[in-house]
Amino acid sequence: MKKIFLLLVAASALVACDPTHEDIGNAGSISAEELHNKTQITVDKAGSGQNGNVITCQTSAAVNAKWDIGGKEFIGNFATKKMKLGKHKVVLTALCPDGTVLKDSAFIECQEITDPLQKFWIYGDVANFPDQVPFQPGAWAGAAMRFSSTEAQHFPTIPDDVYFGFKTLILDVSSAEGCTMLVNNGWWSATYYDDLPINDGPNEIQITEEIAKTCAKGNGGEGKDLQFIFKSGNPIVNSVYYEE
Repeated sequence: MKKIFLLLVAASALVACDPTHEDIGNAGSISAEELHNKTQITVDKAGSGQNGNVITCQTSAAVNAKWDIGGKEFIGNFATKKMKLGKHKVVLTALCPDGTVLKDSAFIECQEITDPLQKFWIYGDVANFPDQVPFQPGAWAGAAMRFSSTEAQHFPTIPDDVYFGFKTLILDVSSAEGCTMLVNNGWWSATYYDDLPINDGPNEIQITEEIAKTCAKGNGGEGKDLQFIFKSGNPIVNSVYYEE
C-alpha cells in the first residue's frame, strides 16, 4: 500500500507542477491498451533514411502526462527533445481522471544527427572567457566548485531558467581515476547525489525539482547554490555545460 500511495502522490504532481494543464476532472479511467493506442513516440528521419536525433512524443488520451525521455522529464501531452546518438528509453506516466496511474514505454534508437545539440556553457568557455581555465580542486573543497558568483572560486551562479528548466549539467574532467563526487548545496542542508562515480570525459548530473527549489535565486527558490565536492580522487575540471 505504501508504494501505491507514493506513486499516486508523485503522479499528482503532474497537475500540481503545471497550472496551465488541462483539468481532466475527477472520474473515469482508460485501459493501458487504450493509452498505448492513443500514444505516439516517433523519431525524425535523416536523408539517408536512418533515424535522426529528435524524439517527439504525444498522446491524445484523456490523461495528465509526464514523459521521461532518456532521463529528462517533461510535463504535458506533447514533448520533444534533441538527443545524442544511441538507444534511448522513453517512458510515459499517465494520470487518469480517477487517479489511476498507467505507464507506457518504448526504446528509440537515434542513428544520425539531423539537428545538432547546441552547447551552453556554465564554465570553460575559454574562447570568450579566458580566465575559465581547467583547475584541480582538492578533496572536500566545497568552495572550489560552488556555483556562486560571489561566494565561490571558479563557477558562476547558475541562472534560474537553467534550474527550473531541469537541465542536465555535463561536468567534463580528466585524471579522474578513483573519483567519486557529492552533490549538495552550499548550506549543506540537502544532499542530492552521493558517491557519484566520476570518469574521464563528460559526466551527466541531472538538475531535479528539489535542486531547483533549494538552489535557484528567484521564482520561489531558496538561493542556496548548487555545490560539487570531490570525495575521492584528484581530477582536473575542464568545463561545465548543458546541451539542448
